[in-house]
Amino acid sequence: MTALPHLDGGAVARALTPAAAVEALAGVLRDGLDPETCPPRSAVPVPAGELLLMPAAAGSWAGVKIAGVAPGNAALGLPRITGAYLLLDGATLRPRALLDGAALTALRTPAVSALAVRHLTSGERPLRVVLFGSGPQAYGHVDALLAVRKLASVTVVGRDPGRAEGLAAYARAAGVPEARAGTAAEVAGADLVVCCTTAREPLFDGRRVAPGTVVVAVGSHEPDARETDTALVRRSEVWVEARTAALREAGDLLVPEAEGAIGPGHVTGTLADLVRGPQLPAPGPAPRLFKSVGMAWQDLAVAVAVHRAATA
Repeated sequence: MTALPHLDGGAVARALTPAAAVEALAGVLRDGLDPETCPPRSAVPVPAGELLLMPAAAGSWAGVKIAGVAPGNAALGLPRITGAYLLLDGATLRPRALLDGAALTALRTPAVSALAVRHLTSGERPLRVVLFGSGPQAYGHVDALLAVRKLASVTVVGRDPGRAEGLAAYARAAGVPEARAGTAAEVAGADLVVCCTTAREPLFDGRRVAPGTVVVAVGSHEPDARETDTALVRRSEVWVEARTAALREAGDLLVPEAEGAIGPGHVTGTLADLVRGPQLPAPGPAPRLFKSVGMAWQDLAVAVAVHRAATA
């Protein structure tokens, strides 16, 4: 029996650039994939945290990610997100490759955000970014954003000043002219606010966000956890990966809905609408909020692209 090819974290990162990951996602949407029909994520509580099962099938491929979310790992010096991705032949369901799940997630989540940012912002001038978080997803977002837009500055807001400054130094080395640690109040001067944290309560006052600012929130897929507040959601255009997933898992939207501040119809559109539809007009008086919960079709699209690049 032939051994199953294994792409570890380093191999996944080397195989595909952030720009290529963005294009992989855009490509499957342009080809007609319907995220609304994607199987829901299964979540199973376990003593160490949570096990997530995320299956998907599209075209000639299928796959499933098994991810572990272990909050206590940080104290042990281990990654919070663990797991593996099993890539399958779509016609026979025979295994084709095994990929590092954490590395795949670290690549695909920022790529989803960057794809949305490419459509929700103008490329006319470099963006002033306020970035919440200083973990692997925050680093990945710096790389992915630089793949789609020029950045004038990055202000990192994190609980640990040392880690925040470390990410700022990374952004400067990546070519961002100005990058430093800062505070949540600085969302008032941002063109783009990115939230990639483990927070369960709002990170900033949504009333401070200027008209036309784009806010991306990716940190939570739980209906009772959120990174943005009701004030921001109420006044924003809201874009999501899929209405079905958002109305099932996006606490950023479900909490305001439970409060009676918004209704189910508050969602403006989806990522597929952005990719397939006409170009959006220039930002108006409302902020633009993109809420991502992470979906299995995204893992499959990026895993296929990684596999193809690694075996070319």
